[in-house]
Amino acid sequence: MATTSHHTTLIIGGGSAGISVAARLRRAGSVDVGLIDPAETHYYQPLWTLVGGGCAPLASSARPQAGVMPAGVAWIRDRAETIDTDNQIVTTGGGARIGYDHLVVCPGIQLDWTTIPGMGEAVTTPWVSSNYTYDLAPKTWEMIRSLRSGTAVFTMPAGPIKCGGAPQKIAYLACDFWRRHGVLDDIRVVLVLPTPALFGVPEFADVLATVVARYGIEVRLNSELTEVDPESRRAVVIDHATGVTDDIGYDLMHLVPPQSAPDWIKKSPLADPTSPAGYVSVDKHTMQHTRYSNVFSLGDASSSPNAKTGAAIRKQAPVVVANLLSVMNGQPAARQYDGYASCPLTTARNKMLLAEFDYTMRPHPTFPPWLVNAQRERRDMWYLKRYGLPLMYWNLLLKGRA
Repeated sequence: MATTSHHTTLIIGGGSAGISVAARLRRAGSVDVGLIDPAETHYYQPLWTLVGGGCAPLASSARPQAGVMPAGVAWIRDRAETIDTDNQIVTTGGGARIGYDHLVVCPGIQLDWTTIPGMGEAVTTPWVSSNYTYDLAPKTWEMIRSLRSGTAVFTMPAGPIKCGGAPQKIAYLACDFWRRHGVLDDIRVVLVLPTPALFGVPEFADVLATVVARYGIEVRLNSELTEVDPESRRAVVIDHATGVTDDIGYDLMHLVPPQSAPDWIKKSPLADPTSPAGYVSVDKHTMQHTRYSNVFSLGDASSSPNAKTGAAIRKQAPVVVANLLSVMNGQPAARQYDGYASCPLTTARNKMLLAEFDYTMRPHPTFPPWLVNAQRERRDMWYLKRYGLPLMYWNLLLKGRA
């Protein structure tokens, strides 16, 4: 079957990674860039935590996809379904066969709602929500502001997820709201984390320990949600350190589903054969595929072991573009990504802890410590999260300028 079209560079995915790479390629003079994505709306997903916490309007997180697509990029409004790496062809859901010389794979991450029994059904009930979807984030806020007593459970799954701090951030926003309204003492707050500490970098974990103590949060470390009974409003949590399970009744629960690469990526020759989550196998420094030199991947679907955040994409995109252009010119991929990621942890309705780190899992601050002490809660960092980062996203990142 003949190809429908062909592009020198073909990008799969029109999220922050795909759009920023496309913009950078166009700014570098690349004239034949195609981008496959079916979405009509582009979302700034980091804002959904603030929407769920009642601190931002939902509409401000969405803009038309056409408005963020870089000029001169051929937008294929379809969904990629298969990749033939031998013949360098991507097939779409609509039946198009698109050839490529070089491929950038960044389709994002999928939410696996059916992995935990009862989870998919639970989020359809009035007592359970998740800030991980556009439609459910406002429901989270309705639940928080309506609760005056009872038990509130906030969960995080094992394995990589996008915005790994989000399961905690909404708990802190909720607790601050309840404290301000004088009802926090009447609410049992349970935070279920699969990790052995509140955060992987000790300096930030220590700050978060003071936050959970301030709110009186019951933290279950090394623990994970294994089942939900929506009818009886019961959550089963296992402590992996002891093997003991606990059945917790809830009046409010914020769920974060397990996540993995899209199923079609898992089945593709690009998937990491050692990873059950099926992420695209890349060199963690160059972002080049480990087996196909003309393929790169970045963002949530890549196997790089950094935190899956928008800040990571901001640092990965220039590395991918520089290395891609080098490969096009017959040169090796020499530009290096150091694993930088940033997690803006909202600890109150006017405070934020800006956790920045890299592959070493040590602090990697953008601002000099003598100028900005990022290892404490700060009001100015709250304004950065609420207003500065969205402005940077829409006006700089998506335009290949940051």
